[in-house]
Amino acid sequence: MYHYSIFRHSVGNYNVPFCLQSTSKPLVYALVQEELNQETVHQYVGHEPSGITFNAISLDPANKPHNPMINAGAILTCSLLKQNMNLADRFDYVTKMFKRLTGGEYLAFNNAVFLSERETADRNFALGYYMRENKLCSIEVDCDSASVVAATLANGGVCPTTGDKVFSTNSVRNTLSLMHSCGMYDYSGGFAFEVGLPAKSGVSGCIMLVVPNVMGICMWSPPLDKYGNSVRGIQFCKDFVEKFNFHNYDSLIHSPKKFDLRIRKAESRAKVVVNLLFGAYNGDVTALRRYALLGTDMNLGDYDGRTALHVGAAEEMIPWGFTPLDDAVRFGHTEVQKILEPYTEEDKDNTTVDS
Repeated sequence: MYHYSIFRHSVGNYNVPFCLQSTSKPLVYALVQEELNQETVHQYVGHEPSGITFNAISLDPANKPHNPMINAGAILTCSLLKQNMNLADRFDYVTKMFKRLTGGEYLAFNNAVFLSERETADRNFALGYYMRENKLCSIEVDCDSASVVAATLANGGVCPTTGDKVFSTNSVRNTLSLMHSCGMYDYSGGFAFEVGLPAKSGVSGCIMLVVPNVMGICMWSPPLDKYGNSVRGIQFCKDFVEKFNFHNYDSLIHSPKKFDLRIRKAESRAKVVVNLLFGAYNGDVTALRRYALLGTDMNLGDYDGRTALHVGAAEEMIPWGFTPLDDAVRFGHTEVQKILEPYTEEDKDNTTVDS
């Protein structure tokens, strides 16, 4: 896990190397956009979920691969990459770009996996050609370096460890959009529903999860489910959005039981205090009632210890001309009435003495 501006947190066998496999697909898609542009790339490949298995070779109604996250689309995007270079130079270019994404951290090539992939790719000649030409599935990383790659995508294409701008913001936006809708094989729709974050998985057991503008996470656990996704990785993602309000459609206002890492604790408290004080100052009873219903401590004070009640009492009148005591009497809040009456009498006495 790498928060692009604050910290890195690693647990387990985070320095054990594994191959990117299909996790390389969004990275190649972003690379091709940098070399060409969005319009040119999508003349040849679509951006719709396919509704078929990830390794099926089929085309959409426009005779294009459905998207760059399935094998047919990945084959095509690879064929668009640096067409003027020979195979060795293309591979060298890709590994150098991937190295920039990791901020110079661990990245290698696993020749044994490459040979194995090539030997077992006979049923799909196009896939075999893809493997022979680019070798991208055999590029090796570990959780530490892959989390930096995910954080680079979360950070708008700028590597958080080096400050190197690897991708443009448009390329990252398009890549994350397709990761969100097509990145988890045949479970992409279910993942978008339950987790609501862009991610890409690979059959090595790797999942790269991106929280835009916040952090990147890499999980590696080889046991796979029926879709080819890491079982434990999927469960972690579900638990993650259960605890933190990072699901794309989580409410940023009405999620009191979830933590928001985008707001620091002191900042969060200060925001509530300011809203309470301004609500009292403006006579916004609806806002104050909303905070009370959310379980907010209505006695929170600013640096001087002033609470919303202090401000409300100082302003004396709400827009309709009633004092807090008037409303307490009108609505039968006898306990509040008992609290306010002595202070009201004291104010009257002070006014008489001053005059």
